[in-house]
Amino acid sequence: MRDWIAVIVAVLGVLLVLAGAVLIVLQALPERRLAPAPVAPVADNADTVVVDTPPAPQVEPLGSRLIGAVKSPTPADRLIFWGIILLVLAAIAAGAISFDFGAKGGS
Repeated sequence: MRDWIAVIVAVLGVLLVLAGAVLIVLQALPERRLAPAPVAPVADNADTVVVDTPPAPQVEPLGSRLIGAVKSPTPADRLIFWGIILLVLAAIAAGAISFDFGAKGGS
């Protein structure tokens, strides 16, 4: 029974860690466009030349989007945290990690 519990908790821990990682990557994938520069108002004058082409929006590089997604705390971080806790509990239940509290007196 102890082995079954260890396997179930380990599988749930791995799934939580992977789900958190997927959420972080999915948050970083959509292209976030930077706000275009404000355009000065054009006076209604016949001598003023008006350009109809709007400036091209700037796109953040993928690297900075990934770093920004990792820096901001999200529910994905909580999934990863709980997944790691479940993996440690599974290792304890399986006997891979054991604690031995004892004291010996020197003689």
